[in-house]
Amino acid sequence: MTFTHPFMANSVSTIKQEMLDAIGARTVEELFEQIPADHRLAKPIELPPSLRSEAELRRHLLGLLKKNQDCESNLSFLGGGCWQHHVPAICDEIAGRSEFLTPVWGTPSSDHGRNQAWFEFTSQLGELIEMEIVSLPVYSWGCAAGHAIRMASRLNGRREVLVPRIIDPERLSVIRNYCEPEAMPSHIKVVEIGFDAATGLLDLTHLAARLSSATAAVYIEVPNYLGVIESQGAAIADLAHKAGAEFIVGVDPLSLGVLAPPASFGADIVVGTTQPLGVHMNCGGGTGGFIASRDEERYAREYPALLVSIAETTVPGEHAFGLSLLHQSSYGMREEGKDWTGNSVYLWAIANAVYMSLMGPQGFRELGELILQRAHYAARTIAAVPGAEVIFPNGVFKEFVVRFSGRSVGEVNAALRARGIFGGHDLSPILPELGQAALYAVTEIHTKGDIDRLAKALAEILR
Repeated sequence: MTFTHPFMANSVSTIKQEMLDAIGARTVEELFEQIPADHRLAKPIELPPSLRSEAELRRHLLGLLKKNQDCESNLSFLGGGCWQHHVPAICDEIAGRSEFLTPVWGTPSSDHGRNQAWFEFTSQLGELIEMEIVSLPVYSWGCAAGHAIRMASRLNGRREVLVPRIIDPERLSVIRNYCEPEAMPSHIKVVEIGFDAATGLLDLTHLAARLSSATAAVYIEVPNYLGVIESQGAAIADLAHKAGAEFIVGVDPLSLGVLAPPASFGADIVVGTTQPLGVHMNCGGGTGGFIASRDEERYAREYPALLVSIAETTVPGEHAFGLSLLHQSSYGMREEGKDWTGNSVYLWAIANAVYMSLMGPQGFRELGELILQRAHYAARTIAAVPGAEVIFPNGVFKEFVVRFSGRSVGEVNAALRARGIFGGHDLSPILPELGQAALYAVTEIHTKGDIDRLAKALAEILR
């Protein structure tokens, strides 16, 4: 007997036949005739038996989830774009309130409160990075960088961007998608700039040689993907500006408690992640990325993301909040907008605003100092382990590179997992010139005991 799933009414044979009759097809097979035979399965897919009740489905899913190993039950030193930071309970509490969690656009009255909360996010982040215009978050850091590069190209009409060789491969992949394939009319050529093997800093000689009248923008990150603090920002800005290019800087906002903001060394557009600002790690879904610039009309007119403004009303002492330049976004002009910003992560703006208001300037400074101290302690401790070498030990924030001799990163990480530890992100397929190297992340959640436990485990594995 054919089983009809209660949640899939279209699986009933009579309903299938009604749909076929409506479109003038005799069989379902006719719908797929245009697909070549060698592209189609010749036999049914071997699927497990169907689940006939919610109780069975729940048990099945719980069984699958129990196979997961997460960063709460294991000690984790993974980073590389998404980090385990402390999320204050109040961030979840406020972001989970129905006023913020359930509405999308809501009503004019609810929009006012939502817009005020969004304005708090943009104003606090603007103060942190010292930029006047800050967009609502886009899907990710990579999306923010891609949008910024396209903004720069629209500003100067050029079709090339210079990016560092040291960059998160996932972020680079997103940037390449935004820059479009070579055959597309809006293609932007992506050129990778090398790095100094001794310091991990950008190779300025290579940069100067590749800059030209075709360069729309130079993009760098501070700290870079390997955690190295790029100390040549002002020199890079000068080279970019002399070539008539925009200077775009990607940044981890938590570093700005101890590092100078990109605007201070010449950045025109600043992008970055909002995930460290009160957002949990998650498997899938946007972690949030921001775009920011100076308050100049030439930049404001190129934003594809939503902007929130404050203004006085006709009532003395009263203020209102609203979306600015909405018409130039995909919300206002659809496919004619500046860019399509994709999935919404605006709820994270609420969590981010709560986090930043809790921290304040002094909190960011203390947190930045704490992460610096613990990361450098970890680098020194691991470097003392025979068979482990920290490649760029000086001038790192939160992350650093460890190279192993005699063992592959895969072998080391497997041995660490057996001890309840997630080791560093394997860099050997990404930057093979570094050898068997891994990227380790240390944040405020890691104690001295955690770091010592890692070092002891590595000593046992590498001996």
